[in-house]
Amino acid sequence: MSKHTDKLKRQLLEISEVVNSFQSEAVQLRIIDKLLDALIESDGEGFEHFTRKPQRTEAGEEATFAPAKKKPGATKILYQLLGSDFFAEARSISSIAEYCKENFDTDFKTSELSGILLKLSNEHKLIRQRNQDNNRFEYIKS
Repeated sequence: MSKHTDKLKRQLLEISEVVNSFQSEAVQLRIIDKLLDALIESDGEGFEHFTRKPQRTEAGEEATFAPAKKKPGATKILYQLLGSDFFAEARSISSIAEYCKENFDTDFKTSELSGILLKLSNEHKLIRQRNQDNNRFEYIKS
């Protein structure tokens, strides 16, 4: 085994007693997830295989490792759009998803966006109105 894998194994053995003291498996998984996130964020040493994926050269050969880029989520992107003039005109959910795909390199389903848009509407940050032509909801800045 590699040096980093041995280090990770020792660390997991040290915390296993505490984690296993919780009855709920969901709680145990959440604790492990938080610990791994904290370890990766703190120093990242030894966790390259979790956070980086190999780049390929034009010939298809594996080259150096590049840091994995975490894409922003739907909520973050919608709040960014809310801060801009994007919602100055009425937008349908499908047009919002298409805009996100083109400009943020994301592939959100309309169902991922609809709940967040409804929340923004309930908070009076957006106005939700039906389009008379196609009877679908559109969102515009309030």
